[in-house]
Amino acid sequence: MLALTVVGALLPGVGLIVGGRRKLGTFVLAVSVALIGAGVYVGIARPTAVVALVVSPHKLLIVAVGLVLVGLGWVWVVVASHELVRPLTMKRVPRLAGALLVGVLSFAIALPTTAAVSAVLSQRDLIGAVFLPGVDSRSATRPTVNVRDPWANRPQLNVLLLGGDGGTDRTGIRTDSVMVASIDTHTGVTHLISLSRNWMRMPFPANSPLHKVYPDGFWDPSLGDVEQPEYYLDAMYENVPKAHPGILGPTDNEGADVLKESVGAAVGLPIDYYVQLSVQGFEKMIDALGGVTVNINYPVPIGGDYGLGPGTRGPRKPTGYLQPGPNQKLDGYRAMWFARGRYGLDDPSRQARQRCTIQALVHSANPATLVARYQQIAAAGKQMLRTDIPQELLPALVSLAVKMKHGAITNVDLDAAKNFPTGRDPNYRAIRELVQQALHPVSHPVSHPATTRHTSKPAPTQSLAQLCAYHPS
Repeated sequence: MLALTVVGALLPGVGLIVGGRRKLGTFVLAVSVALIGAGVYVGIARPTAVVALVVSPHKLLIVAVGLVLVGLGWVWVVVASHELVRPLTMKRVPRLAGALLVGVLSFAIALPTTAAVSAVLSQRDLIGAVFLPGVDSRSATRPTVNVRDPWANRPQLNVLLLGGDGGTDRTGIRTDSVMVASIDTHTGVTHLISLSRNWMRMPFPANSPLHKVYPDGFWDPSLGDVEQPEYYLDAMYENVPKAHPGILGPTDNEGADVLKESVGAAVGLPIDYYVQLSVQGFEKMIDALGGVTVNINYPVPIGGDYGLGPGTRGPRKPTGYLQPGPNQKLDGYRAMWFARGRYGLDDPSRQARQRCTIQALVHSANPATLVARYQQIAAAGKQMLRTDIPQELLPALVSLAVKMKHGAITNVDLDAAKNFPTGRDPNYRAIRELVQQALHPVSHPVSHPATTRHTSKPAPTQSLAQLCAYHPS
């Protein structure tokens, strides 16, 4: 009897058939087999359908309701099967053993069902909170695309990655990290382009209203050729919207739209979307993933401030340092300082560490971790992310992310020593040329006594695997 109860739980419908409810049992068994078969088929043969499912709040709600109904139905089948196969003349002890077994089986069904429903609802909450439908969000710079085939005429997708947050020692938000990810939509090959936080004279496109205000870039000519921290790249997110509110038109994040236009003009690429990361959310995301593993090639400061701005109290030394070593496992707090620490270091070194942090974050997001910690990851994602990517584009973006997983990720070297030895007047024209050379290497004719041949000029790129390897100085 107990064995039949277990079999009836593992193969829903068998217990009903043995207990005499043949038609009902056959129907339940057929439905169970059909559901399993459909799941296997969709997972193997229709992965795009799975992608469309996990990024659709409406479909996720249907899945959650379906899981609840399946779980309740499965428990009912277990109880009903036990009642049918249980002898009417059973003594008290076997009866109690059977009831206990039914309770254990029901709990074994309810526990994973509840966890699955909770994960589905967390995913739905995350998608709904971060990625708004196009009709419910406003952007002054977002392109119009055909969501059914968004990459039809778009060989490159350019996404602006912004990192930064407010603090007790500053007013508003400073985007300390500004990076462009240029993704080949056919191959998934990704080029990362980092901009220095202290660049001045950031340009605007000729057709932008901001170009009329700042025809020579974002700076104040009346102050002369000196350092102007309030006209640095990292101050644009806060200062431009304050000085010219609404100049770009209706938008939910004017600071991000300002940077999309200006960064796009600086590197010579049309910026499609932005993704903004907060420091607090970043720390929680790293902790939710169980930490990240990086190579540390030199001491990296924790904290510290030069105290150069107006109203500051002078320099403040770091509270400690991340010490050099290979394969260092960092929690969220230390990973944040690995990416942001700059006291005594230059911006190019910090930009390199930021790119290595992104690579480590991608490597940490393995399937086992995502399943085990999904609710914490989703909660951190809600605090960490802000974007103008429309919800309708998510299926195509997830498919592109799969290509990126297998494609190379490289760093574009903008030649700091030559093109921006200081932040006052970067050579934006040379920077644009380097970016185009990296994304689209061209052949140049080379004279030869016998014939003329073509050689490809090497692109100024570096593999992230090489950049982030352990090579202490």
